[in-house]
Amino acid sequence: MRDTLPYEIDGIVIKVNSMRTQERLGFTGKAPRWAIAYKYAARSGETQVEDIVPQVGRTGKLTPVAWLKPVFIGGTTVSRATLHNQDEINRLGVKIGDTVMVERGGDVIPKVVKVMEDKPRGHKKFHMPENCPVCHSKIRHKEDEVDYWCVNLNCPARLQGSILHFASRSVMNIDGMGESIVNQLHQAGLVKDVADIYTLKDKRPQLLALERVGEKSVDNLLAEIENSRKLPLERVILGLGIGQVGTRTAELLAEHFGSMDDVMNASAEQLQEVNDVGPSVSASIREFFDEPNNRKLVERLRPFLKFKGAKKVRGTALAGKTFVLTGTLPNYSRDAAKKLIEDAGGKVSGSVSKKTDYVVAGEDAGSKLDKARELGVSVVDEAAMEKLVKG
Repeated sequence: MRDTLPYEIDGIVIKVNSMRTQERLGFTGKAPRWAIAYKYAARSGETQVEDIVPQVGRTGKLTPVAWLKPVFIGGTTVSRATLHNQDEINRLGVKIGDTVMVERGGDVIPKVVKVMEDKPRGHKKFHMPENCPVCHSKIRHKEDEVDYWCVNLNCPARLQGSILHFASRSVMNIDGMGESIVNQLHQAGLVKDVADIYTLKDKRPQLLALERVGEKSVDNLLAEIENSRKLPLERVILGLGIGQVGTRTAELLAEHFGSMDDVMNASAEQLQEVNDVGPSVSASIREFFDEPNNRKLVERLRPFLKFKGAKKVRGTALAGKTFVLTGTLPNYSRDAAKKLIEDAGGKVSGSVSKKTDYVVAGEDAGSKLDKARELGVSVVDEAAMEKLVKG
């Protein structure tokens, strides 16, 4: 039906129709578990790679971008396409000067999918730089990782993305601080980092001088900034934009440590005592706070935001035990069961392994139950889970 519709579509979303089942399935941090999107095969075109330039994103990750001879694909002229990372460049074997096939993933994001071997080849190889191409800080790269990182939070390339992330609804919820106003604030030199947001109340004349900004919009923006100061510690941790620290991890860090200072000064081993924080996440947190510029920024935020929270004392009935949830439980959503186990000191994993202590199986349990039986892992129902929680 796609070509007969009076509007453009790039795929379809299939949803579970029962509201009750939707409620029980719940959400991940990013998406509902009761819906899935299917995309059409991407439209493609051939063009030449004129250069490969590393781009620094909000989190500091460097992404190599192919600068292309402009090509028309699916109604849009494409002149840039992501190459993802150095490993992907090596896998494709792409060099500057190569003719490549470019697709628009989901009919939106252009990416290089293959080198056209039958066309003239380029000879210049690309290698990731040792220093950030914008702020010249030393790039961090570990041999067992794919990505390269600039860990300086004050890097100008990271700044605008960091401010937009900090102000977003799910973080500090500063309504009115969208891309346009952030761009103007940055260009006017009013906001050089996220801490500068809280000095804007003293810069009212400069705010009124911005394009399409009036008295009422300034009043609203300053009120939103003031309201953000009341938000809890986990939002502040999330707002820092630490690599691999999302909403749930920020909550767990705030509950476990109870203060920003304790999170900042925790060793990698102490960080790994927090549920869902493994070696990779703890290394990312330590690396963030080991960067002097980042610590300076945190200190600048201290007078404005909540650096203390309610330290949550978890139970010990399930201390050291790892659970996996599968199927539908009679009285608990997946998230509620996970919280119950974590509050009793246990951990919830997404996959069954030899390290799993219990698999909690509900109705329509799938392959995880089979894996548990294969490995000899204890399988319990909801009632047995509740007994374990109570010790």
